[in-house]
Amino acid sequence: MASTEFTFRKFTVKQDRCAMKVGTDGVLLGAWASGGSRILDIGTGTGLIALMMAQRFPESTVSAVEIDHEAATQARENTASSMFGDRIDIIETAIQDFRADSRGGYDAIVSNPPFFINALKNPDERRATARHSDSLTYKELFSAVDRLLDDEGEFSAIIPHDCMQAFVAEACLHGLRMVRQTAVRTTPRRQPRRYLLAFAKKRGTSEMRHDEQCLMSSDGSRSEWYSGMTADFYIK
Repeated sequence: MASTEFTFRKFTVKQDRCAMKVGTDGVLLGAWASGGSRILDIGTGTGLIALMMAQRFPESTVSAVEIDHEAATQARENTASSMFGDRIDIIETAIQDFRADSRGGYDAIVSNPPFFINALKNPDERRATARHSDSLTYKELFSAVDRLLDDEGEFSAIIPHDCMQAFVAEACLHGLRMVRQTAVRTTPRRQPRRYLLAFAKKRGTSEMRHDEQCLMSSDGSRSEWYSGMTADFYIK
């Protein structure tokens, strides 16, 4: 059973009312994604990624969109109780209905999106909504990104390996080019199970940057890469 509370160095995430709990994917994305002065988190859940982005980019303001009422309420409480609360705005709405304010597009958009397509639904309806793409298809996600991302901005996401092809194809259909990719293995002997991906609108001449990393070393401890990337968040 997942803990109802997860304590990081500079904030605490309560998650007893959220369908999706704090997990490795969210931590990875929050530590890896590019930021900016205006950041949008699509499907914030507990508010974890919004909090991580606010910590990493101290000059930023973060808008965090969440469709589920209980999750949005808890995300609002989690962010309000943190030192970053005055820079994070939790908006309870579907991203399809969300509109940017008069300041324009976002420098950075992040999302740990619904990723199960054509899979058996979880009997917990709220958890199913958080994990399945029915309530937010890849087409709808990238339509929102195309509409809300600044021309110079970057969209970052984390995707299971078996969803990557469909995800990247949809990005291309919306005129977004992959600019960074990190394939993540759980251990050195396993194949990559998740991918950190970043997209941009500009059709630059620079080559895509890609690498491959491991979460754990052969002895089961956190890898040097994962430890280094999350050092400012995890309590040792």
